[in-house]
Amino acid sequence: MKNKKQITNRTIVWTAVIGAILVVIFVSANSLNNARKTSIATDEAIHEVSAFYLEEMADRRAKTITNLINSNFDEMEKAIDFIVEEEIRSQDELRESIGKVKSLLGLNRFALVDEDDVVYTRYTTYTGKSRHEFLNDGQLNGRIITTVSVYGSNRQLCLAIPTPDLKLLRKQFKACFVMLNINDIVDLLAFDEQGDTHFALYSKNGVNLSGTSLGPVFADRNFFEALKNNVPEDIRRENYDNFQNGKAGNIKIDLSGADETLYYAPVEDTGWEIAVLIRESVIRDRIHDISEGNIDASRRQILFTSIAVLLLAAVLFILIRKRSKAMLEEEKATSRTFQTMANTDSMTGVRNKYAYSEMESMINKKIAAGGIEKLGVIVADINGLKDVNDNQGHAAGDKLIKDASRLICEHFKQGAVFRIGGDEFVVIMEGDGFASMDKGIEEMNRKVEDNIKTNEVVVSIGHSAFKEGDRTLRDIFERADKLMYERKQKLKSMGAKTRM
Repeated sequence: MKNKKQITNRTIVWTAVIGAILVVIFVSANSLNNARKTSIATDEAIHEVSAFYLEEMADRRAKTITNLINSNFDEMEKAIDFIVEEEIRSQDELRESIGKVKSLLGLNRFALVDEDDVVYTRYTTYTGKSRHEFLNDGQLNGRIITTVSVYGSNRQLCLAIPTPDLKLLRKQFKACFVMLNINDIVDLLAFDEQGDTHFALYSKNGVNLSGTSLGPVFADRNFFEALKNNVPEDIRRENYDNFQNGKAGNIKIDLSGADETLYYAPVEDTGWEIAVLIRESVIRDRIHDISEGNIDASRRQILFTSIAVLLLAAVLFILIRKRSKAMLEEEKATSRTFQTMANTDSMTGVRNKYAYSEMESMINKKIAAGGIEKLGVIVADINGLKDVNDNQGHAAGDKLIKDASRLICEHFKQGAVFRIGGDEFVVIMEGDGFASMDKGIEEMNRKVEDNIKTNEVVVSIGHSAFKEGDRTLRDIFERADKLMYERKQKLKSMGAKTRM
């Protein structure tokens, strides 16, 4: 009986020992396996987030270009209607009307082409067939988009539409067109977070149209020439076919042990591709280091007792979760900061032209859906900025812009203020802000008239409200813009300096 009891005790002891060993082995193996899987999953998740970020950035900028092109086409059609209504009787009146198109509709380098391919601009006329490719295509049909080089390497985007019903000065006019400087488009698309994210515009053949550097591998070279020594030929050929067929795609390149991910997307109707490239996130490296440190710590703790191993594993698990959560919150905060920077004018601190484009698109959707009731638009323009820049220097001009921005913000605290040009601002008034618009306008106009006497900042403003029949925010903007120019003339008669 005693022996049986001893055997039973021994069995219990060995069972406990073997069980403890098995628990340690199981817990250790499970901890190591989980740490490995966590590290892999973290890498995959961060790569997917980076890819999503690139795709979103490329698509948004492609849509921005498309919206810009469509907006110019719409304004060109309005310009033709405007010129027809002018009842032009001479070439001087025609040039004057073309000049009005620029001031009223914001169309730079707008021109008309008659049946003899003579081009009429605000300042001169010239034979256009040798300078404009679209005039060599015979009959013109629909909207025409071409990329041209003028003045050496300065590339332009040419937008043209036929005008079969336009007859002026006893001549038939066949088309009108505008020229957009690609450098201006680049400025509209530029990232604020320079250094980590790069973008460039390319033709179908991989020619860099924007002149921007797409990181150290591509720089400003031809896209496919840069790929030659960095990816296999079949991948290079696949991406070449994507460019030719206007498709999106992505490429991952190993540069000295650091991964670079590139995504490109087509720009509708232009034959362009916009490419965005980002170096793998520093956050990824930090999380990877944490994961590796946790694995090493788990291995070292296997040498100690099972209780220590289990306790340490629990502590590490909690630590990983807390740090992962903290890093995720940090990444979200960084993303919000980048978004704010991308939509903020660096000089004045108000929203910029890119933010205005997004707001315009959102409001246009609301108008189309019948969701707008109270909406006001205020257009503001600084008087005398050019005079200050020319005579006092750009530092004084910058101060004038900041003073004007403060003046606008003080009087329209419940509105969304945007700086859309060098001396141009727009204020969107909705909801409670709409109710306070008239009071703000009255007080600001009174302040501006006082400022003329004291030689302080003078700002001309015009305003208009949404009314039945308005199809886009632009309709309201144009009425406000016209009233702003009338106000500028009045302030000029009161002694205010103006560029008009």
